[in-house]
Amino acid sequence: MTIPAITLNDGTDIPAVGFGTYKLNGEDGVSAIVNAIDSGYRLLDSAVNYENEGAVGEAVRRSRIPREDLRITSKLPGRHHAYDQALTCIQESLFRTQLGYIDIYLMHWPNPKQGLYVEAWSALVEAQKRGWVKSIGVCNFLPEHLEKIIAASGVTPCINQIELHPYFPQHAQLAWDKAHGIVTQAWSPIGRGNDMAKDPVLQQIADRVGRSVVQVILRWHHQLGAVALPKASSVKRQQENLALFDFELTAADMAAIATLAKPDGRTADQDPAQYEEF
Repeated sequence: MTIPAITLNDGTDIPAVGFGTYKLNGEDGVSAIVNAIDSGYRLLDSAVNYENEGAVGEAVRRSRIPREDLRITSKLPGRHHAYDQALTCIQESLFRTQLGYIDIYLMHWPNPKQGLYVEAWSALVEAQKRGWVKSIGVCNFLPEHLEKIIAASGVTPCINQIELHPYFPQHAQLAWDKAHGIVTQAWSPIGRGNDMAKDPVLQQIADRVGRSVVQVILRWHHQLGAVALPKASSVKRQQENLALFDFELTAADMAAIATLAKPDGRTADQDPAQYEEF
């Protein structure tokens, strides 16, 4: 199976689909992540707040895939946006993963009430200069936040990871990112709960192309130009979630999916109040 590569604005590349590791912790988490690598994933998404950087690092060491062929992501929590705290936090991520460097380091959210995200971005720029991390980016940033850090540093994030799925398609943010050379990654790519998996419009498309609803959703992300980060514990689901690149959705399919956007489509996790502890 060949996964297309996407070139970031710093010249590095990432696979066109990744593996989310949220709630994959301890020995069971390590096993699930090793299985994901064996299934073909080369982009692993972690965070300080997931409390599993150690599990991700251990999975990388246990896998049969060379370290340099993998792309490991972690994220800076909002509570460590002060410059010195941010640098220390990144060092701690390195110590926990024990991987020598982290491929992609993101700010988990702008934490606008605290208002130190420009300072935090400066720390990520410095960490990249020191070789601690290869690429830097952000999560859950709006254009106003992105404009401020770019103006202050002259460095444009290579990635903006946002909630994105058919019920919350974020077309304006996706277009803004693309216009500024930023790759959009999608957390919660298949939404929350099982509502989307039962959607009749998606099911009709899935029946026509002979795929599952989840595969249709993940293919939709790819055709939009977004990098989905699905999570799955079972090997079967992990492999199904990678099988996106040997079929296409038609223009009519994409138009039908575009009608599914809902005013309440965003999840509770996107509510800034949910990020206070981050």
